[in-house]
Amino acid sequence: MSMKSLSRPQVHLALLGASLLALAGCASPPAAPPEAPPTAQACPAGVPAGARCLRGQDSATSHYLIVMPAQWSGVLVVHAHGGPTLGPPKATRADEDIKRWAITVSEGHAWAGSVFRQGGFAVTTAAEDTERVRRIFVDHVAKPRRTLLHGQSWGAMVATRAAEMFPKSWEGVLLTSGVVAGPATYDFRLDLRAIYQHLCRNHPRPDEPAYPLAIGLPVDGKLTAAELAGRADECLGVRKPAAQRTPEQAQKLKTIVDVLKIPESSVVGHLNWGTFTLRDVVTKNGGVSPFGNEGVRYVGSADDAALNAAVPRFKADPQAVARFAADVDHRGRFAVPVLSAHGIGDATVFVEGNDTLRQRMVAAGNGARLVQTFVDSSEHSYWGDAYYPPLFEALLNWVEKGQKPTPAGIAERCRQLRAVQPADCRFLPDYVPRPLASRVLPR
Repeated sequence: MSMKSLSRPQVHLALLGASLLALAGCASPPAAPPEAPPTAQACPAGVPAGARCLRGQDSATSHYLIVMPAQWSGVLVVHAHGGPTLGPPKATRADEDIKRWAITVSEGHAWAGSVFRQGGFAVTTAAEDTERVRRIFVDHVAKPRRTLLHGQSWGAMVATRAAEMFPKSWEGVLLTSGVVAGPATYDFRLDLRAIYQHLCRNHPRPDEPAYPLAIGLPVDGKLTAAELAGRADECLGVRKPAAQRTPEQAQKLKTIVDVLKIPESSVVGHLNWGTFTLRDVVTKNGGVSPFGNEGVRYVGSADDAALNAAVPRFKADPQAVARFAADVDHRGRFAVPVLSAHGIGDATVFVEGNDTLRQRMVAAGNGARLVQTFVDSSEHSYWGDAYYPPLFEALLNWVEKGQKPTPAGIAERCRQLRAVQPADCRFLPDYVPRPLASRVLPR
């Protein structure tokens, strides 16, 4: 079968597989350089009382934070943070992460998080940094009885990469609100740029230099996030109550919402990604874009024929597709139990991507190693303290006792642990996500 006859997701996997085979044929990699020990420092705000904190910068220049609880369970949770954050990495990023994920330490587990050496969209190096902070913990802090890998949001993309690159390092993987469907997760943001430009014609404006929208923004582009939000409000009235929008603004916004199946509140955020983060992706891929909308048929507008005839079209660069897939994608070849959880109303990372995760793990012969849970929530970042203790407990019981969890069992355990406020537990044991193609138009 030729590459031309494959769908783009199949091309991604074929190219990724070829790169992995090539790596497998190489000589054994040199031993990793020794890492300096971390230093004890004051804990940032939000860390549970009695914990001690260690900081450092690894041999690849990544800042990291390690938090040891007062009473350690013997479990290490290595955290891969969301994002990606554009610009130079800042050590304080780890402070933000532990404040949000302090529940991990409250449960008695040690927490270790790398800030990642490279800002922006670099998944493979982030996976390497994640493995490196694990080694630092083992070599200089303590020997854990169990090691779990937790990927949150974009960090789930990092975690799936790390799980395949370093299969002996982890005994269980937890993916929350995760990007688990590979590059196709992001296709709709180019769709948004194309439809938005057709409707609004102000990004770029007619008197500004034209550029292919698939590059996000020229490298020397001076547009700011605040200016972009102003342009979106100018065209769509996104900062105004619905009653104060002009009929033209309301119709344009409705077209975007209906065609792309995203809420009004998320339009500006996705425009930001399709502008600034897409520029970062393209820059890291040799100045050409791995995204395109050639052949995509948009549906859901008042006049689909007119929309499809007018929307600007772009072709993904095949070499950029290959490079991007090799950096970010996974094949579902995980050697350990994987537990995922996702809010069904998440407008940042669509829940439908979990169907792709399931399909890939089944295809790799690992379907039995996956349990998926879903939450009645539109929140992306953190659902509340009720959800994570039963998830960690379920994964540990699976790893240590061979007790494979069920969505219903996790939901019930959440209610038991939250007996005073069982309504805090909104797991949906019977929920089954639809395919990603039902939400992001395939290409």
